[in-house]
Amino acid sequence: MTAVCVPAPPAADDATLIRRSLTEPEVFAELFDRYAPAVHRYAVRRLGPDAGEDVVSETFLAAFQHRHRYDLERADARPWLYGIASNVIGKRRRDEVSLYRAYVRSGVHPAEVSGGLVEHQADTLAVNRPLAAALLRLRAGDRDVLLLTAWAELSYEETAAALGIPVGTVRSRLNRARKKIREELEDRHG
Repeated sequence: MTAVCVPAPPAADDATLIRRSLTEPEVFAELFDRYAPAVHRYAVRRLGPDAGEDVVSETFLAAFQHRHRYDLERADARPWLYGIASNVIGKRRRDEVSLYRAYVRSGVHPAEVSGGLVEHQADTLAVNRPLAAALLRLRAGDRDVLLLTAWAELSYEETAAALGIPVGTVRSRLNRARKKIREELEDRHG
């Protein structure tokens, strides 16, 4: 007798999962499993390891509670989730600023505490103190755009959707942020 390999069904897109979760709430857990690790890494980079779990919890709780408002025409929920995470982080802006200031003063990024990095690869701030100082000096909106595109790897369109701003605004904020970062780093090394 020959065994027949049946390919696994393709993973449902995010909109399908969210639609199904409206009547089957447990389906939302699949969205959590899919994106919680990436949102956690992003939150840790922004606020430090202590806040990472809280940001993930608050992000997915808000997403679950407001899933009925999700635009089901959008197959990818990442921009929506990062938008929620950015709002949660925005409420903790003082924590983010404190993290950057502490890092600039001490040279030790909180993700390095406890004998190793939280992530497998070196965190950008952990290897570049001047970058932390430059990020600290950016406007909050400019920093959000820069870090969503750099650390969350969202496209301009996804960043615009995440923050609820036009793509042109993303481009101008990103341009301004990059210019300020470049100037800061050139002044320090220059």
